[in-house]
Amino acid sequence: MSTSISWKSSMPENEGIEGVVSPNTTEVVVVRHGETEWNADGRIQGHLDVELNDVGRKQAVAVAERLSMEPKISIIYSSDLKRAHDTAETIARICGGLEVVKSQELRERHLGDLQGTVYRAAPTVCTKAYQAFVSNRRDQEIPGGGESLDQLYERATSSVQTIAQRHRGQRIVVVTHGGFIRSLHRKASALRRSAGNIFNTSVNVLHISDDEWTIKTWGDVRHLDKMGFLESGFGGDKTSG
Repeated sequence: MSTSISWKSSMPENEGIEGVVSPNTTEVVVVRHGETEWNADGRIQGHLDVELNDVGRKQAVAVAERLSMEPKISIIYSSDLKRAHDTAETIARICGGLEVVKSQELRERHLGDLQGTVYRAAPTVCTKAYQAFVSNRRDQEIPGGGESLDQLYERATSSVQTIAQRHRGQRIVVVTHGGFIRSLHRKASALRRSAGNIFNTSVNVLHISDDEWTIKTWGDVRHLDKMGFLESGFGGDKTSG
């Protein structure tokens, strides 16, 4: 069952994962969407609404089956873009018919004029946008309405913080995008270490208590051992790929 964003859960406040986290902590399982044809082609997606390909749908089933064997999930939040939402709906179905709450706030970074461009061609096809994309300035916006890394960071961390506060003591899933997930890593990694490649349907587990974020698991793709995954983890920032 899918609903639009309201930041309200149908789950009782005390129904969670007793023994896994404290009553004041939320376990947030962050999952990147499955593979798309544009991922395979190295084409920049951003806010453009691209569907999963056959591999991506199989990856979604694989991560869903894995999560169904782990501690109980209370609810799933998802970007409203198809590649994330379809991944979330697969997880919801295989994990017993969970509610999926969609939100625009969980979308990938808006990449402006770069959206729809093959990345390797971007330096010549969209020179100004590409230069902004690879800039060392975190406040650099991308021509064509694209977000800066600072804007993405604020949107990503504040939206997940809000979700976590509403589900204390519970285990929840957030299905989103590569660049968005990198921002969460930046928040949770005190030493600002690299997030590495964010592979499709990788599992990344955070414990969030008030403004304290802790990484418990990062970049786990063991559920993909039999089908493999793209070596390029291209997401929404210049450290992708």
